[in-house]
Amino acid sequence: MGEFLTLYFKNKWNYPWGETRDPFRVLIAEMMLRRTKADQVQAVYEQLFAEYPYVKTMAKAGNIELEQILYPLGLKWRTPAFGLVAREVKEKYQCKIPEAREELATLPGVGEYVARAVLSIAYGKKEWIVDNNIVRLFRRYFGIKTSKEGRRGKHVVAIAKVYVSGKDPRKANLTLLDFAALICLPRDPRCTQCTMSATCYYRAFGKEEKE
Repeated sequence: MGEFLTLYFKNKWNYPWGETRDPFRVLIAEMMLRRTKADQVQAVYEQLFAEYPYVKTMAKAGNIELEQILYPLGLKWRTPAFGLVAREVKEKYQCKIPEAREELATLPGVGEYVARAVLSIAYGKKEWIVDNNIVRLFRRYFGIKTSKEGRRGKHVVAIAKVYVSGKDPRKANLTLLDFAALICLPRDPRCTQCTMSATCYYRAFGKEEKE
């Protein structure tokens, strides 16, 4: 599955956070992307980094200034986390994003998913990234039942670990995220455009397992 996807999936997004290896920019982007569509995030991301391009500059930003930029994303409760995370990285880590998942996950507004995304996309580490779209893709393609744990379910995690075990986990994760969001849609999945449809459980049987 992994090699086939990576080699043949061409319809990828070209969002700035997928093109950079700057861990701070990836971190902020992933914080923005929580519960928000990528198309909504792009303009805000670009404006935010035009104003505050570095950890030390964002650390000096006040909540009012950040709120004015982040307002289009909604979820006002998230705003303080951006200044807090920049200040903690500046004061505790001398403006360098930590490479240990345990440290990264405890930063304000981060958590395990964002930590794994930063480590894979920015640092190229073999960390699996699973969002709800990927859970759906795995459920359909492999015909597995996903537990109430969703992306933390044992079958989902086991597949994700294998998928990123190759030589380029960064590319593997980005490809999978794009594919799950663009092709394996919640409604009316684009099976005719799918490079894996010949071996897909959902395509063969017209159904997906739930729980």
